[in-house]
Amino acid sequence: MFTISELCRRLAEKNKSQHYHLIDRLIRLVMTLPVFTTTIDRTFSAMKHVKTVLLNKIKEEFLADFMMIYIERDLVEDFDSDSIID
Repeated sequence: MFTISELCRRLAEKNKSQHYHLIDRLIRLVMTLPVFTTTIDRTFSAMKHVKTVLLNKIKEEFLADFMMIYIERDLVEDFDSDSIID
């Protein structure tokens, strides 16, 4: 036996997977590991994209608010920080 698929086939044919249950589990882990890795990579990629979009949106909103305060300086001078926080 030279490949993992041959080993799996032989274990299943001879019903040895019950006797060698740790080898069976190890083979299942090795066979499913690439799928899990790909799924995790896609998940983190999607999270990174969402995070970037949200950060850009927050920056744009902050910039718009800051520009409004800068343009309307006369009105803002009447307010102090404590009243804004409250």
